[in-house]
Formats: sequence, structure tokens, C-alpha cells
Amino acid sequence: MVRQPISFGGELRRRRLAADLSLTDLSRLVHYSKGQLSKVERGLKAPSRDLARVCDAVLDASGALAALVPGRSHEVEPPEMHADGKEVWTMRLTADGQSWFEPMSRRQVMAVGAVSMTGMSIGAAGAPAGANDSTLLGMSRSLFDQYRKLGQVADPGLVLPALIAQTHMLREFAAGAGERTRQEFLRLGSRYAEYVGWLIQESGNEPGALWWTQRAVDLAAAGGDHDLAAYALVRHALVTLYNEDAGQTVELARRAQESRLPSRIRGLAFQREAQGHALAGDYDACMRSLDRARTLLAHPASEQDAPVIGTTNLSDPVAMISGWCLYDLGRPREAADMLDRQMAQVPSGALRTQVRYGVRRALAYASAGEIEHACDLTSRLLDSALSVRSATIAADLRKLARILARHPRNQAARRLIPEFTAVL
Repeated sequence: MVRQPISFGGELRRRRLAADLSLTDLSRLVHYSKGQLSKVERGLKAPSRDLARVCDAVLDASGALAALVPGRSHEVEPPEMHADGKEVWTMRLTADGQSWFEPMSRRQVMAVGAVSMTGMSIGAAGAPAGANDSTLLGMSRSLFDQYRKLGQVADPGLVLPALIAQTHMLREFAAGAGERTRQEFLRLGSRYAEYVGWLIQESGNEPGALWWTQRAVDLAAAGGDHDLAAYALVRHALVTLYNEDAGQTVELARRAQESRLPSRIRGLAFQREAQGHALAGDYDACMRSLDRARTLLAHPASEQDAPVIGTTNLSDPVAMISGWCLYDLGRPREAADMLDRQMAQVPSGALRTQVRYGVRRALAYASAGEIEHACDLTSRLLDSALSVRSATIAADLRKLARILARHPRNQAARRLIPEFTAVL
């Protein structure tokens, strides 16, 4: 006999009745209207992923309900390298402040006659070698720290031109450097390129983010650091996480957990795996991965002079990510409590970090039915959200807007909706 697929609505009703809950009871627990739940149970309305996860948690379904509403599953591919293997980048700066880089092959440059354009050569002379190497390296390292601080408070599009130019400059420095510092220039360039990839993802360009992450891996390998390839898998898993592809997120993260890798990379990989399990509604697997991450990230970084891989603005990153995961596991009240404690530890200058986790905290409160408090928290963040211009933060803001739209009679929600429209 052919087995018929289980419908979410039918399974939700079966588990609700088994728990001796009326629709009104379930409505109070999950903060969705009774009418909406009734339509979902009868198959008249498709359930959202958020509804599936919170129902799964309330009815103690151990991921069975969440699994009936699969997330999106599509692989994001980076742009292909040009066949001639050569990179040419053109930078355009406009009077209104906009700027962008465009990659093209050398053949394309010749075809459009770009070599005949009036311009200024900025990379042909090479870098001085020898005694100045350590000075250049130290200055570039210090600049990287400043760029990371700038990236916390500014639109990615304003920071990226300088970062890309600096990455190219480090490659040029490496070409002219002495053997002793050549690899150090390349490794530092790889950190710049990885950060470029992150900011490009923040601007909403996922293929471009993966392309730059691969450039970072290539630079690191040329500099003798082959571990960054594993961290690139963790970065790729972040792309699939925001696409709500739980399976790909877990798979990519697990590929970066080999025992030979540095403990920080493995810890970040387990942390990402936990987020993938949370998307899938698997509480136990999520908590196990967070425990592994906590143990590994407690180890000091092995490269004291190199930029730290991953965030530097969270005093306890695993605790913050635990709050993130609890929301995705359909436990918004626990998530809000955890995020409350951790938000107090975020540095005042880390604006992007404050907005990212602050919006997630507001989202948790809204899902827990505390609409007024969620609106109050959000109203304090919207100006900053405009400043940092993050595509990933905007994803959570859209979720929050959908929750507030379910409460059209709430005065706080009604006042905030126009401001949401301006930001999104």
C-alpha cells in the first residue's frame, strides 16, 4: 500500500487533542489566533516555519512537527572565476557617495577599451621590500582592527571599497616582501578578504560573499595557512542558515570539525551546527553541539598576533547563540531571558552587534506575546538599523513585522509599523 504523507494540520490536531488542549488553549500558548490555528488544522492555510517550531515546542513533538514544514533548500554558488585566471577590478565612485567594484577578465578589459580610459595606475610599482616589511605589516594589522570597528557602525557599502583596496595592497606587499614576512602578508590579506566576504553578505549579495570567502582561502593557503578552508565552510553555513536550510547548515558545519583543526574553528563549527539543529527543531542535538562549542571556544587562540576569527564583540558567544537557538526551537520566553542577560555585555561601540541580537531579542518577546515590550525594544534600534544597513538583520525585522501584523488592534504595534516600512 502507498503510504499517504502526513499533513501538518492533521498532525497538529492529533497532538493537540492528545495533550488535552482546546484550540483556545493552544492559541494562548503559541500566541497565534484561534482562527488561524483552525485554518491550519483544516488545511485551509499553510503553516509558517515559525508557527511549526513553536507548536513543536509547546506540544513536545521533538522536531516531528517542525519537520513537516521543511525550510528552503537551495545551494548558493559563488560566481565563476574567469577562464584566463586573471582578476581585474574596476572601481566606480559617484558624486552622490555611491561606490562599487566590478570584476572582469583581462579579455573584457580589452574588449571594452578600458585600458584607454583616462585614469591613474595605483598598483604597478610594487611594495618596498626588506627592513620596512615589519612596519608595513604592523600598520596593516592595526588598520584591520580599525576597519572592523568601522564596520560595526557604518553601511557595508561605505567600508568595502577601502577593504578591497587594502586586500589588493597586501598582495602587492607580499610580492615585494622578504621571504620572512611574505607569508604573514598573505595570511593577513586572507583575513581582510574573509571580512570583505562577511560585509558583502551583510549587503545582501550571497554569491559575492562566497566568492570573497574563497579568495580568502586561496590567500591563506598561499601564506601557509590551510585551516581557513575549514572556516570557509562555517561561513558558507551562515549563508544556508539565513536561507533556513537546516540540512545544508548542519552538513557544512560538520565538515569543519576535524580533530586536527584549531579549537576555535571547530568551536565555531559546532556553534553553527547547533543553529542548524535549532532550525530543524532538534533540541537535544542543538544542546549537545552548544556544549561542544562551549568547551572548544574556552581554549585560547593559538595565533596571538593574528586577527581573531569570528566575532570579537561577544564576551560569551555560545550563550548569545544559545538564546538565538532557543528562539528557533520555538522557546521564545527562554530565548528572551537568555538574550536579556547577554545584551548587557555587548560593548557600546559594537552597533551592528547590538542591533543584530537586539532585534532577535525583540523578536523573542513578540513571539512570547509581549508585544508592547517588543515594540519598545525595536523602536530604540531602528535608527541604528538604518545606519548599519544589514541584509541579515533585515531578515529578522521582516519576521518581527509579520508578528506585529497579527496584532492590528495593539496601539504599540500600529505606531511602529510605519517606521518598519521606512527601514525595510
